[in-house]
This record gives sequence, C-alpha cells and structure tokens, in this order.
Amino acid sequence: MHLVAIGWLYVALMMAVAEATSTTGTVLGAFFTFVLYGAAPVSLVLYLMGTPGRKRAIKAREAAELAARAASASNAPDTGGEASADAVPPVRKES
Repeated sequence: MHLVAIGWLYVALMMAVAEATSTTGTVLGAFFTFVLYGAAPVSLVLYLMGTPGRKRAIKAREAAELAARAASASNAPDTGGEASADAVPPVRKES
C-alpha cells in the first residue's frame, strides 16, 4: 500500500513541477496542486487504512495492562498500601 502512495505522490509532484515551469503556471498554483492532488488525499487514505491496525494496538495494550494488573494483585491482606477500613481501632491490653 505504501508503494501506491509513493507513486501517487510522485505523480502529483510531477504535476506540480509541470505547472510551476509552465509559462502560464505559478509556483503558488503548483503548491496547491501538490497539496490538493497529492498530500491531502494520500494522507487521508493512509489514515483510514491504518485505523484497524491502531485499534488492534490499543486492544493489545489494554490487554497487556490488564494482565499486568492481574499478575501484580495478590490476595494477602493489607498489601495494597492502603489504610485499614476498620472504623474502630483494635483494643490492646495494658502492660
């Protein structure tokens, strides 16, 4: 797919060069020719074609984070670093 995009950018660049060197063409017109016929459509197509890959990467990252969180969790009490949830402190005997 990238080879098609490179080819299309080359064609758009040659169109822009032809317009810039033409006797009736301008450099500003060549710039807009390259941007509107080359860069904008190619970037839009590549962005849309890359959407499934980005979704897969996001799901893989979330699954890895979930697995890491599950591996680090333990069932031992008070290992989370948080204070006890008891409202009444334990009573100790005086010595």
